[in-house]
Amino acid sequence: MSLEIIVQNAAQSDAVPKTEKIQNWVQHALGESCSGELTVRVVGESEGVSLNERFRHGSGATNVLAFPYVDTAPVSTLEFPSLGDLIICAPVLEREAADQGKLLEAHWAHISIHGTLHLLGYDHETAEDARVMEARERELLAALGFDDPYPEGV
Repeated sequence: MSLEIIVQNAAQSDAVPKTEKIQNWVQHALGESCSGELTVRVVGESEGVSLNERFRHGSGATNVLAFPYVDTAPVSTLEFPSLGDLIICAPVLEREAADQGKLLEAHWAHISIHGTLHLLGYDHETAEDARVMEARERELLAALGFDDPYPEGV
């Protein structure tokens, strides 16, 4: 089987990285042996707000939403199984990078990897879960040449 990463850019921003970069970051987090289909949808503020409020009952837009695919059928009929969907809100990423003094591309790589790890079952609900997830993020980002997204004191 193979892996297909579909990137939909619905954001009105020239700061969104090229499709190939987003695909590379997501595939890096998934690993070489992963197969299936994953969709990354890059959205603007209003769509980000709507999706966060509707599906996560959050207030406002957030940087990334991860929707893992759950097959409820007793036997999967999918030849090319869906891994899930990532929703990345471009304006939120741009603000966060500026506010945190991070390079925008590095923040895009981080959030793409962070969301993908959520699809793989990682979370940060407890301190221990956060420690494990952040360690994996650091490892993946370092392999791509990016700095630690969690410097001490932040």
